[in-house]
Amino acid sequence: MIRFTNPPLTRRAALASLGVMTTVPVVMAADYPLTDGEMQGFVLLKQRVPAPETVFLDATEREVRLADFRGEVLLVNFWATWCAPCIDELPSLARLADAFEGRPFRLMAVSQDRDGRRVVEPVVRERLGLPTLRIFYDPKLRLGRAFGTRALPSTYLIDRMGRIIGSLEGDAEWDGPDAKALIRHALKEETPKRDVVQET
Repeated sequence: MIRFTNPPLTRRAALASLGVMTTVPVVMAADYPLTDGEMQGFVLLKQRVPAPETVFLDATEREVRLADFRGEVLLVNFWATWCAPCIDELPSLARLADAFEGRPFRLMAVSQDRDGRRVVEPVVRERLGLPTLRIFYDPKLRLGRAFGTRALPSTYLIDRMGRIIGSLEGDAEWDGPDAKALIRHALKEETPKRDVVQET
C-alpha cells in the first residue's frame, strides 16, 4: 500500500462534505458477514452515505458518473501504474469480475495516472495480459479526492442504490472466498422502493 504524504481530504471529511444522511432505509454493518481473511481490513460503514457524483472517464474517455451505473453493485478500485501493490492486485480483481459476469455487478478499476490511457493501456494489456479488464480514468484525481482516498490501492463497495457499503485500504486477493462472500451479500440485498432521503 502506498500512502499519500499530504492527502487532500481525509475519508471522514470527504463523507462529511457530501452533506447528506441516509434516513431510509438503514442497513447496519451487523447485517453483513464477518470480514475475515483477505477482507479483515474491510471497514463496513454503520450507516451508508451516497457515493460522490464526481465526473470521471470511461475507456473511451467519455465523461461518466457513478450514478450512471445505478442498479448494479459496484466495486470501485483506485490504483495507478506506479503503485506496485496495485499492479499485484489487478489480476485478482479481473478474476473477480469474471466470476460475477452476467450478474448486476461491475468492477470499476479507476486509474489515478495523470497521463491516462497512454501509460495505462500498455501495462494492463501487454505487461499484465488482462485484455478484458475495464479501465476507467481519473487523471485529475477528482473522484479519488471526493472519496477521501488516502492510499493506493483503495477499494470501495457500493450498493445498487449508489451508497457506500464500506472500503478497504491496501491490496487484497479479491477473487478469494472472503471477498466473494461480500459481493454475494451485496447482490442479495433487495433494492428499496423508496429513494434515499437527503438532508442538508
